[in-house]
Amino acid sequence: SKEKLEVIDIATPEVFVGGFMGSVTVFIFSSWAISAVGRTAQHVVKEVRKQFKADPEILTGATKPNYKACVELVAKNGLKQMIKPGLLALFSPLIIGYIFRLIGESKGRPLLGAEVTAAFLMFATCTGILMALFFNNGGGAWDNAKKYIETGKHGGKGGDAHKAAVTGDTVGDPCKDTAGPSIHILMKLLSTITLVCAPLFVPTI
Repeated sequence: SKEKLEVIDIATPEVFVGGFMGSVTVFIFSSWAISAVGRTAQHVVKEVRKQFKADPEILTGATKPNYKACVELVAKNGLKQMIKPGLLALFSPLIIGYIFRLIGESKGRPLLGAEVTAAFLMFATCTGILMALFFNNGGGAWDNAKKYIETGKHGGKGGDAHKAAVTGDTVGDPCKDTAGPSIHILMKLLSTITLVCAPLFVPTI
């Protein structure tokens, strides 16, 4: 296009919608990442119960469990469960940019697709930074709260505070170990895809 993109006006409805969708993408990605941990954990629980049922002597320590089966299960299901969040990061900027390019062409605004995609990227990056900080620090706080209580504080192990902290630790682990770090990858992926595919978001003439 011969026109230059100099301003991203988020007061424009289409641009604001694109930015809003960028923020929503971060939340959807995070929820899918956390859900992936939960689903994979359920597979591990089933495998552990299966081994206990097949060989009760595992509980007494007389025989060793099949660690390899659990490790393979986690690796296989972990990769499988992250396909959907990965596809979201890959296709969301492409679809949004191309759709709004078509809308812009119909309205005589050839740079609308580029404007919307830029807003999408900016909002996703800003939201991603805040969400990553929340997940990393919040999840770490939940995790360390349990360790702190287990030192004897607030009633120590077995108390109500410890029971609550165990629940917090269960939620905190996928936040600090999965959702938080993966948002950094999401932001890099969105920016890379947007830059590489930028010509798709503007008319060729």
